[in-house]
Formats: sequence, structure tokens, C-alpha cells
Amino acid sequence: MSDLDLVIDRVVARIVGYRRGRATVAFSGGVDSGTVLALAARALGSSRVTATTAVSPSYPAGELEAAREVARSIGVEHRVVETEEVGREAYARNDTMRCFHCKTELYATLERVAMTKGSPDHVVLSGANADDLGDFRPGLLAAEGFGVRSPLLEEGAGKDATRAIARHLGLSIAEKPALACLSSRVAFGVRITPDLLARIDRAEQLVRGLGFEQVRVRHLGGRASVEVVVDDVERLETHPRWMEVSTRIRQLGWAELEVDPHGYRAGSRNATTDR
Repeated sequence: MSDLDLVIDRVVARIVGYRRGRATVAFSGGVDSGTVLALAARALGSSRVTATTAVSPSYPAGELEAAREVARSIGVEHRVVETEEVGREAYARNDTMRCFHCKTELYATLERVAMTKGSPDHVVLSGANADDLGDFRPGLLAAEGFGVRSPLLEEGAGKDATRAIARHLGLSIAEKPALACLSSRVAFGVRITPDLLARIDRAEQLVRGLGFEQVRVRHLGGRASVEVVVDDVERLETHPRWMEVSTRIRQLGWAELEVDPHGYRAGSRNATTDR
């Protein structure tokens, strides 16, 4: 048995060890939560697992259908709920605890839905992994408060191991770029609004339309910064349609636009966070 098989067996055993009749997976459609979804189905049986995707102005356009397809391929029920974090002042003011308020809204919603559906004997699972402990993740505090379990994190599986598990299980999202809410593109202290998130989403769609998968458009007040994988920076800047697309992005409401020469960096906004 390989080391990867051992990790899979440990995660599956941990989910079984929660001793709950059903599992609700907070499923964004990304690699981490998708891997947990597949392992929960293996642990409990697909009929006892529900993938729940929360939709709000902070959820990127186009991700929902992809999430549906992944849930369908795993064979579990897929449920969509609407969350209202963007309309809450504690979230909209966008301080360093924004993710705490987001996850509080999410997990409270998941609990209400589960009770409404008559499934009190359930556990909520998240896709948090061991590498998240090395970053500033106030959402983990919210998870703890609601009794949410994170089997990958609890078994010490980090990002690389999680992708390896996804490949081993044949998940279509195994190589999918990291997924984060649109609010993560906004500098702390700048107010979050549905209009701003829609602008960011549209700008990222325009860049992806040029053939780039990993894209972040950071809102820095009157300036926007475009991040792609560092090896793709030159390709973006020399793309024959970049001037056209950059003009269209500025027309969305930014006076200045730049391409970050350092490229995409996961968690880069947290570099200035007072921890």
C-alpha cells in the first residue's frame, strides 16, 4: 500500500469516526472541498452525503455549473443555498476578520438547511487542509465555533497531498487553479459592495478569455492589478488582444491598470496583515 493510499484510508476512517449519519460538505467547487466530498462519499456512501454550494455576489460567475458537474460525477446530491454575507456590515467593512464573518454566515446557513431537511444527525465538513494553518485564516475560528470538521487538516494533509488524492480518485478538478471568493481581491479597509465584486468578476472573465486559467484582479482603490502565473506574465503583456482587454477593464471603473510582474501568489493579501 502506498503512502497516498494510507493517507486516503486515514481520512476516510476519520470521517467514519465522526459517527454521524450524514455529511454536508461545504463545497465551493474547488480541489480541496471536492476531495473531501469524494472521500466522504467513500466513507459514508454517496446517498448519505450532500454537497452544498453557497452562492452570493462574492462567488465567481461560472463556478456553479462546474460544481454541479463535479457533484454529479461523484454521485452525491448537490444543493445550492444563498448566503447574505455581503449585505452584513461586519463583512462589508472588510477588516482582517472578514473571512470569519463569511464563514459564520455560511455555517449558520448550512445548519438551518440541514434542520429544515430533517437531517439533525449530520456533520458539516470543510475542505481546509494542513497548509491553511500557515496562513491567516479566521474562517477556521468560525468553523470551530460551529463544530465543523476538516478531515484533511486533522490528518495533516496539505495542498500537495490533497491534489495527489484528487488525481488518484480521478477527479476532474485535480489540476484546477486555486479558488477563492471575489472579496479576497479587495485590499483590507476598502468597503465590499456587490457592484465592486461584479466589476472584479467581469475583469477576470476578460483576462481568462485570452486563455489564462489562474487570474486575479486586485482592487487597490482607483488602481487594479492583474495577476497571472509568473511564467505567463510576459505572454499576457505581449498578447495581441491585451491592449483591447486592458482598455475594457479600465472602463469598468479603474483609472490605472497594471500587470503584477511577480505573478499570482496565493495569500498575497495577507502579507500586510497584522496577525
